[in-house]
Amino acid sequence: MSVHPVTESKLISEYAPKRSFLSIFQRWEWMLVGLIAVVVFINMRLTPYFLDARNLSRTSSDFMEIGLMMLPMVFIIITGNIDLSVASNMGMSASFMGLLHNMGVNIWVAAGLALLLGTLGGMLNGYLVSKVKLPALVVTLGTYAFYRGLAYGFLGDQAARGYPEAFTYFGQGKVFQTLVPFSVVLFLFMAVIFGLVLHRTTFGRYLYSIGNNENATNYSGVPVAKIKFIIYMISGFMASLAGLILAARFGSTRPDNGTGLELAVITAAVLGGVDINGGKGTMYGAALSLLLIGLMRFGMGLLNIQGQVQGVAIGLLLIFSILIPSIVGSISAAGKNFDWRSAFSALIFLLIFVLFFIFFFWSRAAVIASI
Repeated sequence: MSVHPVTESKLISEYAPKRSFLSIFQRWEWMLVGLIAVVVFINMRLTPYFLDARNLSRTSSDFMEIGLMMLPMVFIIITGNIDLSVASNMGMSASFMGLLHNMGVNIWVAAGLALLLGTLGGMLNGYLVSKVKLPALVVTLGTYAFYRGLAYGFLGDQAARGYPEAFTYFGQGKVFQTLVPFSVVLFLFMAVIFGLVLHRTTFGRYLYSIGNNENATNYSGVPVAKIKFIIYMISGFMASLAGLILAARFGSTRPDNGTGLELAVITAAVLGGVDINGGKGTMYGAALSLLLIGLMRFGMGLLNIQGQVQGVAIGLLLIFSILIPSIVGSISAAGKNFDWRSAFSALIFLLIFVLFFIFFFWSRAAVIASI
């Protein structure tokens, strides 16, 4: 005996699980929105310069290189892999362009060849990971040192300077004589493209599938090796593009450009809700994370907070981003199996977070008093 479609749909809707209020906060993106609002409110109360348009314009361009490298990093981490060589690739590409510029090569030809070199660097990573099947962590740790070494080989301890104004516009220029930096517009444009690819295409669905179960995805006929090769190639291209933007912003190139930024890139992605084990994450979460980190560092800089303390704050926030969603998930599905030990751990962490901010303002007072 068949069931009438209306009756069947009614039964399904009747017994559909109800979403609890707390389940809303399992979406880490909403938590990021709340944290951004808190950071803005606190900094508005602490300093009158926080919402100054010129200050915001200058500080926004400071994080665009990290943002550009973060976009393909989201792809890579969702597949369960990693790329530790992005900042070294960035420095290598910029140094190669600086070398060619010092030799008298046209700046646009030099920039094009630098983009090609960075893309080749990403292809090397992709080949070793996807074809040779070496662990991504080992491969990119090796190329992390290799690419940085090439950067020093190109320029030594020297710097390349004297870039034409048409080139430095990409790092220093404002769009249509406004306060909006060109690099911000470039990042937003690329973020939309990467977001559409991740969330609206078959390629993006393949990335999630690889991150959840690579072997099953491979057996189902998905070209896993080809996809992994492509995302590492894209990462190389975006790292070299970020290197050129950084060189344009500084107006010069040194072989140590971008040193240490790989950790900032990974932090921005993971803080945005991208699961370091793969299979989960959103592009808009990563973009919100970048905005949060930028606002935090900008506010702490205005308050004369030391760079080391800023690093501690970002690190604690990263731990917070991993711990809290899992605790909220336990609470929302509590019933009889509520994990009180995890809840207690969360409370301890929140206490540490509060104590840090007490130290945070004590540190500021000490700095101001020493001036």
